[in-house]
Formats: sequence, C-alpha cells, structure tokens
Amino acid sequence: MAEFLFRLGQSAARRARFVVATWFVVLAAAGAAFALGAGTLTSTVSIPGTRTAQVTERLQAVMPKAAGGHGSVVFDTSDGSPLTEAQRATISEQADAARTLPGVATVVDPFEAEADRSEQVDAIADGRAQIEDGRRQLADGAARLEDGQAQLDAARQQAADAGALDQVEELLDSQQANIDAARKGLESQTEQLEGGARQIDEGARLLELSSGLGMVSEDRSTAIVTVLFDQPQLDVTQEQKDAVLAAFADPADGLDVSFSAELASGIPGILGVGEVIGLVVAGIVLIIMLGTLVGAGLPIVTALVGVAIGALFTMSLSSLIEMTSVTPVLGLMLGLAVGIDYSLFIINRHRRQLKQGYDVDESIGLANGTSGNAVVFAGATVLIALLALNVTGIPFLGLMGTVGALSIAIAVLIAVTLTPALLGSLGERILSRRERARLTGTTPAVAEAAAVKRRQGRRLRPMSTFRAIGSILLGISALLAIAVPSLDLRLGLPDGSSEDLSSTQYQAFSTISQEFGPGRNAPLLVVADIVAVPGDTADVSVQAAVAQEIAAQDDVVAVAPIGLSEGRTVASFQVVPSGGPNDPSTEQLVNTLRALEPMDGTVTLDVAGMASGNIDISGKLSDALPAYLALVVGLSLVILVLVFRSIFVPVIATLGFVLSYFAAIGGVVAIYQWGWLSDVFGVDNPSPILSFLPTMLAGILFGLAMDYMLFLGSGMREAYVHGAPARLAVVQGLHAGRSVVTAAAIIMIAVFGGFIFSHSAMIRPIGFGLAFGVLVDAFVVRMLIVPSLMHLAGDAAWWLPKWLDRRLPNLDVEGAALERRHPHVEHHDEHHVEEDAAARRP
Repeated sequence: MAEFLFRLGQSAARRARFVVATWFVVLAAAGAAFALGAGTLTSTVSIPGTRTAQVTERLQAVMPKAAGGHGSVVFDTSDGSPLTEAQRATISEQADAARTLPGVATVVDPFEAEADRSEQVDAIADGRAQIEDGRRQLADGAARLEDGQAQLDAARQQAADAGALDQVEELLDSQQANIDAARKGLESQTEQLEGGARQIDEGARLLELSSGLGMVSEDRSTAIVTVLFDQPQLDVTQEQKDAVLAAFADPADGLDVSFSAELASGIPGILGVGEVIGLVVAGIVLIIMLGTLVGAGLPIVTALVGVAIGALFTMSLSSLIEMTSVTPVLGLMLGLAVGIDYSLFIINRHRRQLKQGYDVDESIGLANGTSGNAVVFAGATVLIALLALNVTGIPFLGLMGTVGALSIAIAVLIAVTLTPALLGSLGERILSRRERARLTGTTPAVAEAAAVKRRQGRRLRPMSTFRAIGSILLGISALLAIAVPSLDLRLGLPDGSSEDLSSTQYQAFSTISQEFGPGRNAPLLVVADIVAVPGDTADVSVQAAVAQEIAAQDDVVAVAPIGLSEGRTVASFQVVPSGGPNDPSTEQLVNTLRALEPMDGTVTLDVAGMASGNIDISGKLSDALPAYLALVVGLSLVILVLVFRSIFVPVIATLGFVLSYFAAIGGVVAIYQWGWLSDVFGVDNPSPILSFLPTMLAGILFGLAMDYMLFLGSGMREAYVHGAPARLAVVQGLHAGRSVVTAAAIIMIAVFGGFIFSHSAMIRPIGFGLAFGVLVDAFVVRMLIVPSLMHLAGDAAWWLPKWLDRRLPNLDVEGAALERRHPHVEHHDEHHVEEDAAARRP
C-alpha cells in the first residue's frame, strides 16, 4: 500500500490539473444527483419490528382511522384573558378549512368537542331522569299488581269459604294468568330499564374517565386543535405537515399559535454560526502550526470539497431511503474533522521533508507513502467501526454509520489524491517566505546537520517513575470521576421540551403542559384484543370494562375510547399518563399495561403511539449497546496488535478508549440530563440522552482514538526498533508526534464543538459528546496515561509471543520500508560534484 500511495502521490502532483478537474467533475455529479434525487428528511426515528410498530401495523389493518398520525395546534391569548367569541369563531373556521387538506382524516374543533361533551352530559342527566321516572312507573305498576294479587287471593279465599270455588275458579284462574303476564311484562321492562341504566352509568363512567382530555383550558384562555392524518405518524409527509402549518399560520388578533413537534419538527441546517466558528478556530490552529495562510487554507479547502460531495450524494438518496435529519449532519461533522486532520498529516510531513532539503516531487511521493499510508489505515479503522453499526440490526443507525463511513472514505481519497495535487501546484510556496529564505543557499547536508544539532540541544530523557505513577493516578481518577454520571444514563428521544425556548415546538409543549398537564404531550394508544364478546353485550359495556381496567393503573390521568373494529375483536383507547414523553412514570405505565393479565381471560392489552414508540426504540438501542461495545473493543485489540506487534500496548490503549468513552458519556449526562452548566451550553430543559448517541459515540470515538494511538504509538515503536531504550523511546515518540496530534485534536474539538450550539436538539449533544470525547482521549489518555503506563512497563511493553510474531503480517503503517526503498537523493550535492568534475577536465 505504501508503494502504491508513493506513486499515486507523485502522479497526482505531476497531473495536478487533471486531478483537480476530476474532483470538480465528481462534485458537479454529486450536485446533479442532489438536484434530481433529493427528497424529504424525517425528524422522527423508527425501528421496524418493535412492539409499537407491530401494534400500529395491526391496528392499521383493522381500524385504519385509529392508527393515523396526529399533531396539535395550540392557540392561547397573548394576555391570558379568556378567548373571545370572535377568536373562537376564527379558530373554528380554520379547523373547518384544514379538514379538506390532503392526507388529513379530520380536525377536532375544541369548541365542537366541548359542545358535544356538554350534550353528552345533558343526555346522561336526561337519561338518568327518564330511568328514575320509569322506575317510579314500574314501582307503581308493581304496587298495583300486588294490590290486584291481594284482591284476587281474597276473592279466591271467600269463594272457598263459601263452597263456591268450583263455580268461579275458571274466572279466577283467568285473572291470575293476566296478573302473571303483567308481572312478567313488568319484570321484562324492569330488566330493560336496568340495562339502560347500566349503559347510562357506563357511559357516564367513560365520560368521567375522559374528563382529563379537555381541549379548552379551565381559564378559557387556551384551546387545542387536534389534526388527525390518514396515515401513521411516520408516513405523514412533510408537504402534508406544511399544509397544516399554513392553514393555521394566521391566527386572530390577540392570539398566539404554536405547533407541536409532530407537525413542526424542523430539519437542522447543514451549517450554522457555531459550525463556522469551529472552522475559524481550526483555521487559526492551522496557521499557528503551518505558519502560512496557503498551508492553513489547503486542508480546509480539501475538507470542504469532501463534505460537499458526501452531503450532496447522501441527500440525493433521501427520496429513495427513509433518512433522519441528523444523518447528513453526522456525515458533515466527520467529513470536516477528519478531512482537515488527514490532509494536515500529509502536509505536515511534506513541509518537514522540504525543510530537510527534499525536492518537491520526491517529498510529495514520500509524504503520501508514509503519512498517507497512516491516513489510509486510520481512516479504515474509523470506517470499519462505523460500518459495524449495521450489525446492531437497527436500520436508521446502520444508515447513519454507512453515511459516516462514506464521508470518511471520501476524506481519505481526497487526502491521498487532491492534497498531493495541490501541493504539487504550490511547490515550495507551502513554506513561509522565512522558511524558504532559510533554505536558500543551504545544502541538505547543512540543513540536516543543523537539525541534528537542534535535537542534541534539547536532549530528551525518560520521564521519572514518580511522574509516571502520578500521571496515571491523576488521569485515571479524573476520568473515573467524570464518568460517574454515566451510571445514571437514561435514554430517550427529543420532544418539544428540549427545543429552543423561542421555537414553536417548545411553546406548544410548555403551554400544553401548563394548561392541560404534562401527560397531554405523551398520549398513549392502548389497543385491546377481545377474544369473544356475547352478541347482546352493548359496545359501551365492552369499552367501559376495558377503560376501567386501564384507569385503575397508577399514573393514568384520563382514558377515552376511540372505537371498536367491525368484528368487535379490537378496541382502541387514548390514554393520558401523568408524566411527559420521557418521564420514567410513562415508561413504567407502558410496561405495566403490556404486562397486565388478560381480563376475564378474554381481553389483552398492548400499547402504541409516539411515546410508546420512543420507549421501544430507546430500549432496543440500549440492548444493542453492550454487544456493539464488545465488538468495538475486540476490534481495537486486533487492530492494535497488528500495528504495534505487542500485547501490552493494545490492552492499555483499548482500556484507555473505554475510559474516555465513559467519561464522554458522563459529560453528556451531566450537562444534558442533569443540567450542569446549562447556561453555558444552552440547555434550557435537561432531558434523557438521545437514545442512539451512546452507540454511535462508541463507533466514532473508537476510530478517532485509534488515529491518535497510531500516530503517537508508531513513533514510539519506531524509536524502540531503531535501538532506543524502551523508556526513552516512549518520550521520543511522544515528542515527535505530539505537535501534530495536538493540532489535529484541537481541530476536531473545534469542528465538533461548533455543533454544540446548533438549533437542533438532536445535534447539540452529539457535537458535545464527540468534542469532549476527543479532548479527554487525546490529551488525557493518549498523551498522559498511555505513555506513563508504557514507561512503567519498559521493554515488556513491546513483548509479543514468538509464535504470534511469526504469524502476524507486517503492516508497516508508517512506511519505514518505503523510505528504505526510496532513500533521499542529495541532488544539490550531486550538481556540485558534476561541476567540479567538469572543471577538472582538460
């Protein structure tokens, strides 16, 4: 690979215009693909096969209307006064108009619903009054029958006493038959009346159970309009949502309108102010390190080309593949960070060689074959870790990993092709004027001698054992302390409460919570499977029995029947919990309802809805994390054994990654779940951590940690192999690689950190987790703990069983063999030798 990259680098430098044109064509093709194939991103996350998804699919088959998505439009008066008649009329008119929109099944007018409820209350009161009248009439009829029976019995007794019973017995029996028939009729009427009374009582109970579903607040200042769609929530298109937003966008005077996250979840922008600031910081670091604007601009330009190609190509697939809004942003994050770093590694090596007297073409080829080879290997580790997200069996997470891997692959290809081409075009201008002037008239031998003298002037010594032990204790203790909050990790998905305070989603969420209770933001769709219902059982009786069972559970605020399937085998209910979407009590309620024993052996319950779906998704992601983390750790050990041909180094490097990973999770939990430093990081409402963040963070941080371990550890191994004592080799390798790794880490922190202040609640914790993870891994684990442990281990750090050493391939990541095959040629000295020889000729 090193030889191939050597030749590729030289070829790219010599054919710079062709290489630049080729990448321009690729960029144009990606732009054309985006223009033709770009679709709509989704702000929701789904996992096929979850319990919620299965219930929703079944409900869609037997009760399509109950399975449809929904959204809330919240109207509240600006001054908190009750809604006026004119305002109520405007809301009702807009609700009527929205009913005709494509994809909308119906729109629930809050005032119509309130009137319907009032009519139901009046109807129940009237029914109960009629029942009481009927009971009185039946009681009067029963009393008259008893009087008639008493008179008939008395007449029969008188006839018997007079000995005339035979003469009047037939008449008396006929009268008795009439009384018995009347009694049976009265009993039938009583049974019917009591059945009606039971239905009225059950209806009243259902009405009482659903009282927590009011759509107009008690102070009459707020009203909720509910929009119901034809299709399930995940199938509602952005166009349909936008049409609903437009229908309610012009509220009446004195009214404020806000929309729930189901309707108004925005798609995060690709670049914002924070991201631009991150690029500016990266540019400043590059200027400080490279000392020239041209050199600093080159990595940024190549990285931007790479992320543009990756983002455009990814977005072009959004019409064919269901893609979450965070997916292309993740590719952008990774593409920018590694794109700048990978180009920097090659440029830094090239500049160092130029200052040692190498020719431009020779230096470009060697830099591409050595540092470029390390870049390819480092990129491969990140790429493998990201692609491994597909083994979790979670489609959207696997897609995110694939898109991230695509960005990494493009960054690597650009680093080893476009970077050499641009370096070839720049020639020695990649150096500053002062650096070029210093080289003028100086032979390579003199430059090398000066470099040797400088190295001797700052003679390196092994660190002290006391310092090593102190560094280990300090570093591990700090990371463990930072990792403590990870023990309280709770997973969830963003809701309206995690959005910006000024966003319409937050306004809707907070208004509903304040006026109607937090559970109104987390409605559950409870589905009852009914094995057998007698044909004479009224529908209201079936629904009331199930509703009462649901309402008897803890943390249930309201239950309202939605409907029965045609065969009366499935009933659906809307259930309002006491807690919000990410409240632990809501999760517990979902689990409780699912675990209930069948009612009378005939009714079983299950739960669907957005809140239930988020709980299922978080649970499945949590279950997948240990296996994926084990895979990443195992992969880390294998890769590092191949690179460093050691047992000790891979073990401590992998354990270091585990420490930095849990420290990163701890930092995320402390800030975004506990609310520490919330003012600094703009966390208005602490909430559970994004459910897929821990798994995704494991893959990305693993790849980046391997990058830093590779660039630092390979220098240590190279020094050791060349005869330096083990402890001195640690210091030499650290000293040789720390400047470029420090710059690379700061650049990554700046790029990832730019996303911390994104307007998207899904992006912010990802940006922080990556930035903080890189910070602790690069500066605490790789530059403090690992070198100190290697110092204590001494020669044992590089021990490898002989049988294993014979079987392992020699990867030569740093390209040492390439340098031996292509030794530096002192062209300047050869030119003078030829001149001297010519002068001596006669």
